[in-house]
Amino acid sequence: MTHRFVRIVGLFSMLALGAMVLSPFGAAAGRAPLNASAAASAESRDAGYWFQKGALCATYGNNQAAVAYFGKAIALDPGHSGAHFSQGVSYGQLQNYGAALEAINRAIQMSPQNGLYHYGRARVYLLAGEKDKALADFRKAADLGDEDAQNYLKGVK
Repeated sequence: MTHRFVRIVGLFSMLALGAMVLSPFGAAAGRAPLNASAAASAESRDAGYWFQKGALCATYGNNQAAVAYFGKAIALDPGHSGAHFSQGVSYGQLQNYGAALEAINRAIQMSPQNGLYHYGRARVYLLAGEKDKALADFRKAADLGDEDAQNYLKGVK
């Protein structure tokens, strides 16, 4: 696993755990927990809830479940570029590079100036053996200010 993907997975973990602590459905928010079925029903309609579940699964290496949870987030909020990107990263971890590229491409269409998305696609291209496409995306990510892409390109020269 590359340094950047480890960083991404670590970010997922922090987001998921922070959201659980700050959840309005639990005692940590300063009130008694709601009826469990009411909380589950409200959460199941929230794209953020499914995104967090996906992030937590990805953090612990359960990328198959992460893909499914990110899919639920996308179904509820098709414009959630982070869910598309994260699903792509999880597909990449499963070595399903075609699906990874499709998901990351959707994220890039929604947020073309996000250097992380270009960097992630470059990593998938590299893993898939498409070095020319990978290099083009590393350059694009670097131009957008992505430090990992800039560092990668220093090592390529």
